Amino acid sequence: MADPISQPELETDTSPFARVPIEVTISVGVARPTVKELLQLRQDDVLALDKRIEDPVDLYVGDRLIGQGELEEIEGDPNGQIAVRLTKLVDLKSGL
Repeated sequence: MADPISQPELETDTSPFARVPIEVTISVGVARPTVKELLQLRQDDVLALDKRIEDPVDLYVGDRLIGQGELEEIEGDPNGQIAVRLTKLVDLKSGL
């Protein structure tokens, strides 16, 4: 299915920040239990999310939404590692 994508190089590769790793958080949904329900959670309980399995996932850097994508399994990965195929991306050249 999906092959991992390589990071595009910055237009100004001379920037001291060009090679600094950055964490992208993938949000698959939100659960909204009450405090009582949260305190009663046990192993193997299930939290219902506000999205369906086929809905797009959101990509964040910090608290800024930078895009959306679809979850996929990396082709040929024996461990079943997942990846995100980008479907929408904001203009990142204007900064994070």
